[in-house]
Amino acid sequence: MRGLAGFGIGGAPQAVTLYAEFLPAEFRGRCLVFIETFWAVGACLEVVIALIVMPTLGWRYLLAFSAAPVLLFIICCAWLPESARYYVACGQPKKAEAVINKIAVDNNKPMPLGTLKIDGVSEKRGRYMDLVKNKEVAITTGLLLFIWFANAFSYYGIVLLTTELFASGQECAASVSDVDLRCEAECTTLNTDDYVDLLWTTLAEFPGILLTILLIDLIGRKKTMSLLFFCFAIFTLLVLICTTRTILTIFLFCARAFIVGSFQATYVYTPEVYPTSVRAIGLGACSGISRLGAIISPFVSQVLLGYSAHITLSIYAGTTILAGFACLLLPIETKGRGMVNAVASKTGQGVEDPTCPKHTT
Repeated sequence: MRGLAGFGIGGAPQAVTLYAEFLPAEFRGRCLVFIETFWAVGACLEVVIALIVMPTLGWRYLLAFSAAPVLLFIICCAWLPESARYYVACGQPKKAEAVINKIAVDNNKPMPLGTLKIDGVSEKRGRYMDLVKNKEVAITTGLLLFIWFANAFSYYGIVLLTTELFASGQECAASVSDVDLRCEAECTTLNTDDYVDLLWTTLAEFPGILLTILLIDLIGRKKTMSLLFFCFAIFTLLVLICTTRTILTIFLFCARAFIVGSFQATYVYTPEVYPTSVRAIGLGACSGISRLGAIISPFVSQVLLGYSAHITLSIYAGTTILAGFACLLLPIETKGRGMVNAVASKTGQGVEDPTCPKHTT
């Protein structure tokens, strides 16, 4: 069942690819981050549903209620338009023009004069080898794989750490022991106060998204990701300070806000840096590696925490510090950059298509 759930979630990032291909460069960054607000809404709603359902009906009903919106999404998919950039990359100008025409009609704007000109059509699309076709793209892919891994590893780590720390009843993370976390005949359940604190830390996703919206076009994608990674590392280490539960909640709140912001900035950068011919597969490969980070994270945030909180939190902080430097090493800054159609054979080459596809008379 867990495998089926993961299989379904694996396709979610492609919604970002589709949405990005409809957006002009001027607004793309802010719009892509803003749409992630609905992820935060869903996360908060999940905590509220768990607070109501878990004490009475149990986890099976929680899963059933959580899956209900997916059915609605499946129905709505019938009305989702295909991207004109995708049709251009496929060499299907008539379908691309039909999409552009519909956009013009919906926005009460005239169609550009002339016929659609297609440059840089890739004969073969969706090849993993295109992700390392030249030095620049290969370096970008390698760094992005690690950045995505660090994002998911740290995001799910702070989520699970929050639950474990609240369930243990300890106000000092450094004093949490294996005895506090051990599950014997019956696992410890969260009480109302735990769910309230969990909701507070989940609400951190909103300021994290807001901060990313403010920074993404101000200092650029690379610096935004790097800065937020470094801030997450700082507040993760602050969790080790023995203080009150309120202060502990604030530290966890800030840490989650920063890692959410970094994750959303990465969601903006990745579809922007890859050409249309490999955009979906590039984002898919990065998302797949991030699942590996999510798989490993519970062994650190739940198992290793019982033996050493210092080592656990140091691993998360160290991983994000390395990811912060990896962001700065990315060879391409995509702020204000037009999307490209195909991967070039040599570094620095590529066929760039403007926000509106070219028309010639």
